Amino acid sequence: MLDDKEGTRMVIGNVIRSSRKRKNMTQEEMADRLGVTASAVNKWEKGNSFPDITLLAPIARLLEISLEELLSFREELTADEIHELIREADQKFKAESYEEVFQWARKKIEEYPNCEELRLNLAVLLDAQRILQNISMEEGNIESCGFEEDRYEKYICSLYLRGLESGKEDLRYRAADSLVGFYMRKGRYEEAEKYLSYYSIQNPERKRKQARIYSETGRTEEAYKAYEELLFSDYQRVNSEIHGMYLLAMKNGDSKKARTYAEKEAECAHCFEMGRYYEVSCKLELAILEQNSEEVLSIMKEMMESVGEIGSFRNAFLYQHMDLKEIRSEFLAELKENLRSSFRDEETFGFLKEDVRWQELVKKEK
Repeated sequence: MLDDKEGTRMVIGNVIRSSRKRKNMTQEEMADRLGVTASAVNKWEKGNSFPDITLLAPIARLLEISLEELLSFREELTADEIHELIREADQKFKAESYEEVFQWARKKIEEYPNCEELRLNLAVLLDAQRILQNISMEEGNIESCGFEEDRYEKYICSLYLRGLESGKEDLRYRAADSLVGFYMRKGRYEEAEKYLSYYSIQNPERKRKQARIYSETGRTEEAYKAYEELLFSDYQRVNSEIHGMYLLAMKNGDSKKARTYAEKEAECAHCFEMGRYYEVSCKLELAILEQNSEEVLSIMKEMMESVGEIGSFRNAFLYQHMDLKEIRSEFLAELKENLRSSFRDEETFGFLKEDVRWQELVKKEK
């Protein structure tokens, strides 16, 4: 295994060799311009020795690279370079031991100490392979941090913690997410919970993981409530997405597809226990477009009958731990009258004008 000094010589040697070849220069030509022997250049490129410090600037000028590049002081890698290193690490796991790849990864992280993306990606890969290969604590390598933890775990955890200091929000989130998973696998839920604060309030994963932690730590009521809040939010999202596809089908004049989406909206409302009003109202627009009198009248009747229970989901089995705001009776009465008024619109419902059932539905209550 290479030590730090040997590794650095190899890196600098590779830079010199690749830069020289890029300029179509032989070792002899380079040696002649620098006033050294070709053997010296050969030793640099093979990593057997360092160039003399007084030659660093002339070498950089000759090869038209910066001193930072010559000495491999690169703070960042390109996305392609990071991807290639991760791919290389993945291939190494198929041919080498965990310890060998672990040491290789450490060297790469030390070589590019400020490349946060590389550091976090390698940490995730090392962590995943440690689990897949069932790498357990090594005898003689156990260190104590208030609990027994092998040196692999300690190093991986330190990389995640460094990720929390990133100036990039997405990297901080990914590091926090990895730490939450790291501690949850160990059953250390209080520590896992600490890192949830790095998640955005809008991120549903924060509540989902919080619910799991509540469940694992005996806070049953809080767990139910968190899951129910997620479910209620999921209904709003799923319904909105299905309705968006329904509108797209309508825009393209595909009534058959639109009807299927309307049926899915109804099924979604039923599945999420949103109440009869939401199950039937989503089908009204298409029935009107098709001027299906029987279906329109049936939907109108069910909407009028169920509008007073539009908040019935408050008492649904799925949301029994949520504290949902009660809908005032005055609001429901006003909503029903507004609905009745909209049904009177002759431009929309004119094809029902002679139907006594429509007349009965839209007449004002005394």
